[in-house]
Amino acid sequence: MVNIFNWIYTLLSRLLLSVLASGPIPKHVAFVMDGNRRFAKLRNRRVIEGHEQGFESLKNVLEVCLRLHIECVTIFVFSIENFSRPPEEVNGLMEMARGRFHELALQGQLLDRYSVRVNIIGNVSLLPEDVQKSVREMEELTRHNTRCILNVCMPYTSRDEITTSIRTTVASDVDPSLITPTLLTSNLPSNLLGSPPLDILIRTSGVKRLSDFLLWQCSQSTQIYFVQPFWPEFGMWEMSKILLSWQRGRWFGGQGSTREKEELEDEEVDEKSELLGR
Repeated sequence: MVNIFNWIYTLLSRLLLSVLASGPIPKHVAFVMDGNRRFAKLRNRRVIEGHEQGFESLKNVLEVCLRLHIECVTIFVFSIENFSRPPEEVNGLMEMARGRFHELALQGQLLDRYSVRVNIIGNVSLLPEDVQKSVREMEELTRHNTRCILNVCMPYTSRDEITTSIRTTVASDVDPSLITPTLLTSNLPSNLLGSPPLDILIRTSGVKRLSDFLLWQCSQSTQIYFVQPFWPEFGMWEMSKILLSWQRGRWFGGQGSTREKEELEDEEVDEKSELLGR
């Protein structure tokens, strides 16, 4: 019976992906992977278990993006502000970085299969030396891949990235009158690593704020989706609804996209209420 359900799930997944692939596909999607801690606490689990489950969700969502040939995926893994969290949690996250990203690089069938280049964006000098070595190794092992970019933001804040861009610009002794948004954009670490403009930014867990993530990159054409599921609950079906909404906005014009996002949020709330028996 389990095999039958797995077969049906696989068949429906392929059908859904083929439908999505027939429409316009965003070039760059970013994720604020929020809710790991609350997911764990509501289930009486250790916080680090929520982060572990979140890593599994990352692999699943990343594969959906790669199968749809999305050119660039950016993930907010660790904020500079997160160093103020309890030492046990910070140490657990650093341990995950040592092991999981090393595993993803060395046994990275997913990265190899889709030719994914990994970029680490953030103030890497703040990480423990062995973690720095691990993430740089992942960059080196994937630097010849050319089909997709995976930007891993850790430890990162947008203000720190913008500050870095300004320092780089000033250090080049450019005439102040020649400093433009285009020049500052060209000096952003994320831009230097070949990322296209940001099409979609998704934050999970129902929280409606950007938390100092990609503030410069969020332009007039960026669609922002705040959705209810915690990150460990976020998967192909939730991702598909967002992509369908984005595609409808493209087909019917950008002005209709806001209503589509509001409808998507309402649907998420209704589904959550039904699950809770409300």
